[in-house]
Amino acid sequence: MATVIGLALPAGAGPRPPRLVRPGTHFPVGTPDRHEPSLLAPPGAAALQGYHRIYVSDFSGSALPAGWEVFTGNPSGDPGGQWGASHVTVGGGMLDLSTWRDPAYGNEWVAGGVSQPAVSQVYGAYFVRSRMTGPGPTQVEMLWPTVGWPPEIDFSETYGGVGSSMATDHFASANLQIHRTIRIDMEQWHTWGVIWSPSRITYTVDGRIWGVVSQSSAVPSQPMSLHLQQQTWCNANFACPTSAQSTLVDWVAEYAPNTGS
Repeated sequence: MATVIGLALPAGAGPRPPRLVRPGTHFPVGTPDRHEPSLLAPPGAAALQGYHRIYVSDFSGSALPAGWEVFTGNPSGDPGGQWGASHVTVGGGMLDLSTWRDPAYGNEWVAGGVSQPAVSQVYGAYFVRSRMTGPGPTQVEMLWPTVGWPPEIDFSETYGGVGSSMATDHFASANLQIHRTIRIDMEQWHTWGVIWSPSRITYTVDGRIWGVVSQSSAVPSQPMSLHLQQQTWCNANFACPTSAQSTLVDWVAEYAPNTGS
């Protein structure tokens, strides 16, 4: 499934006014707020019908909120990659995951990543307001199991570019995969969402559905939590930067289904 959303801004243009959810749709985008870096504040506690908000962070202050962990070391499955704690910063109302050649690691390309193991659940909805500063590292917004692997739900993954993103549902012991792809300008602010229920996985961006997994046997049924990361794959000759780049996250909001939903 491919969808085209958004147009590139001319050089020197300011932020595009946020695209609000269309009447008749029910997927959170955010609340207009000119003081926010992305011009949208987190959605409200009852913004998603049938769900209630269990967590929200606007990344205010200068430190990562309690309950988050910073990645360090080599990413699993990517022996040529490297994560470093100094590549995760909070400031200006944003979480900044940055990739640059780091002298502390022999001038290797080092990336930033975080996870939120303190907030895990079976089924729920997650919304992340983010943008990339340019091509190079891949950025991934995903749900990761608290025990074992697979499953895994990647609801935005770029593979090094800035003109598209992919969602991937990993399931079964053989790591079967179902992909959905969207063409979109990743250098602009977007609200990425995933609604995970017992029967399906729904991917949203800016309040609109762009992909669905409706094969119930492919839907995870174990506790998972939110992970946000950049990553390099220079040994595999893709997602290898040529300049320092960041993934900027304005906020995250997480919801659980109401009883009986």
